[in-house]
Amino acid sequence: MSAAKLNVKTNSKPNSRIAVEIEVPADQCKDSYNEALSKLSRSISIPGFRKGKVPKTVVIQQLGVKRIQASALESLLQKVWTDTLDQEGIEPLCEPELEDGFETILENFNPEKNLILKLETDITPIPTLKKSSGLTAEVENLIFDPKKVDELIEQSRSQLATKVPVSDRGAKKGDIAIVSFKGSFSDDGSEIEGGSADSIEIELEQGKMIPGFIEGLIGMNINDKKILKCEFPKDYHQEEAKGRKAEFNVSLEDLKIKELPELNDEFAKQASDKENMSDLRADLEKRLKEDNDRKQAKTRQDSLLDVLVKELEVDLPKSLIDQEVRIIVEQTAQNFAQQGIDVKSMFTQELVKSLMESSKGEAEKKLRQKFALKALAKAEKIEVSDKEINSKLEQVEADIKLSNEKNIDADRLKQAITDDLLQEKLFVWLEENNTVIEKPPEKAKDQIKEKSSKKKTTKTNKEKKSSKTPKS
Repeated sequence: MSAAKLNVKTNSKPNSRIAVEIEVPADQCKDSYNEALSKLSRSISIPGFRKGKVPKTVVIQQLGVKRIQASALESLLQKVWTDTLDQEGIEPLCEPELEDGFETILENFNPEKNLILKLETDITPIPTLKKSSGLTAEVENLIFDPKKVDELIEQSRSQLATKVPVSDRGAKKGDIAIVSFKGSFSDDGSEIEGGSADSIEIELEQGKMIPGFIEGLIGMNINDKKILKCEFPKDYHQEEAKGRKAEFNVSLEDLKIKELPELNDEFAKQASDKENMSDLRADLEKRLKEDNDRKQAKTRQDSLLDVLVKELEVDLPKSLIDQEVRIIVEQTAQNFAQQGIDVKSMFTQELVKSLMESSKGEAEKKLRQKFALKALAKAEKIEVSDKEINSKLEQVEADIKLSNEKNIDADRLKQAITDDLLQEKLFVWLEENNTVIEKPPEKAKDQIKEKSSKKKTTKTNKEKKSSKTPKS
């Protein structure tokens, strides 16, 4: 079959979709029919005939003309579509859709006549930017908060705390309770999946368990038993538990408190590789400031990308959006799995459908960002050289050897490095050719307004006092 014989007409449609009309010559239809008949005659088994030696007339009688035509049409569609893609230089993103449907085409299929096929498919969109330089982006300035150093130190202090048993009082907020419990749903008494445990440690802090559980343990003494009445949040991760009331038979087996270590040089040595508290604080402050700077740089990049996307002109095909949605849902599942959540029981068909629907906006946003950067790279001829890629690759490979990582896909690694280097260059270009206005954070604005309001109030009060009529 020769692709040159095909008469093809193409027509662009919205959302980066293309309609393709193909006229297939009668001789190709006839060839496909004869090939299908020969193939079936070689494979069919009929009593009285050796396999592969069944006459074609007998095959037609046994299978019927439509069965043979259906086989011929399936093969013909595949061959014609492949030839059309090569002939027209079309790069589809998904399988083609028949405008009239296979059954309708089969009903009108005549191997002796030309065949008109009408198909549609998504193609890769060609993004363009109305403007890429001279743009103005606004970003909230991130201010380093020194209090975060104390917060990190307190976290380390809590982790290094000694657990001391308590037996002369009831449970208080902040204690560590060792409990056993068994849960059931209030409405039907059925057992809650994953709602039972034996002798587990629970920190009595809000948010550690579902509402009502921690609150119910407060005040209990060791060896006390109690029925806790709780209610699962409406957005709970297990579908069958959402919003349902539950009862937990709880037994308090032991109670402990955290005895925090003193904040001295010994603590600094335990919590880090530093010799004293002064060095520890200085190190934490340095790291937090570096993290703050990284976040600020990322915020600047995001703001520049947002204004660039506003200049983007692109039609997003449905197949690309669906693909991006699947990636988002899969990443969500992986994140839950890493947290030890049973993904198989959690990700019901209803939940997956709901996630896919709610992820469409995020998927479209990510695709627009990708195409905006792609259009920028093309418009400004921003590329990454082989020398830059190989230099970075050597660094990464050295780190991989040190970490004893195995099963690294070399091609994927190289592509990831290329993408990262190109993205770095694109954001450098955006920074150099556009303006980013840093504004104070909303909290700082509120504080400034509050101070200003207090000053005005004080001034007004003074004015009122001075305007009083003196006594005669």
